[in-house]
Amino acid sequence: MVVVQQVIDVPAAAADDSARRRPARVPVPPPRSLLSTVGAKLKETLFPDDPFRAVAREPAGRRRALTVLRYLLPCLEWLPSYSFGKLRSDVVSGVTIASLAVPQGISYARLAGLDPVMGLYSSFVPALVYAALGSSRELAVGSTAVISLLFASMLGPAASPAQDPALYASLAFTATFFAGAFQAALGVLRLGFLIDFLSHAAIVGFMGGAATVVALQQLRGFLGLPHFTHATDLPAVMRSVFSQSAHWLWQPFLLGACLFVFLQITRYIVSTYN
Repeated sequence: MVVVQQVIDVPAAAADDSARRRPARVPVPPPRSLLSTVGAKLKETLFPDDPFRAVAREPAGRRRALTVLRYLLPCLEWLPSYSFGKLRSDVVSGVTIASLAVPQGISYARLAGLDPVMGLYSSFVPALVYAALGSSRELAVGSTAVISLLFASMLGPAASPAQDPALYASLAFTATFFAGAFQAALGVLRLGFLIDFLSHAAIVGFMGGAATVVALQQLRGFLGLPHFTHATDLPAVMRSVFSQSAHWLWQPFLLGACLFVFLQITRYIVSTYN
């Protein structure tokens, strides 16, 4: 009986092995129409995070409306659990950032040819709006030096900020409005993936050119020049600097050189001991 049992078990084990080695058949998905395929691809491209999934899970009525509001206003997620301890930390960080953002905003407004009070508005209003509409804790919003310089170079041929400040301010408000509307449309249509089509060399070149433009614009304060060009190209900046050589002042140059050396020393200390 033992021998017979072994003879019977051997083919059964071989059959199990052959069943394991047999490839499993994957079911073929049902065919879809062209419109459903294109719709699925567009949804995957424009809405990769599928923001409507959370809305669809909620029953129709008040809860679904609250879910839509939380999606449109992310501040409703964290505002109910906001505490006094978080407020104290936010006040400390806000005062710290304001000590940098306020003079920075004023200088950016001057670079753009606008009144310094515009820089004050641009330093805290975007942050307040983003606190209600944004969802990142690390993202910084506001004006930048490159945008301010490009702003002045774009509006300078149409109106002079010194001769006709009212017309220049109106053009600035119009350009800012259309830029904001265009950016909002890009956000609603989820077209942020277009940045992936920009090559790394183009992005690095833009950053290097922007740093060069900002550094050249600092020559006005470095040399104490009363007038300076709003152009961003190197020949125009050099022409503006050397055509006013009689107005160069040694006091701002000495102060700027001392501050530059101080910044380099502190940067070296921080990088060495951290």
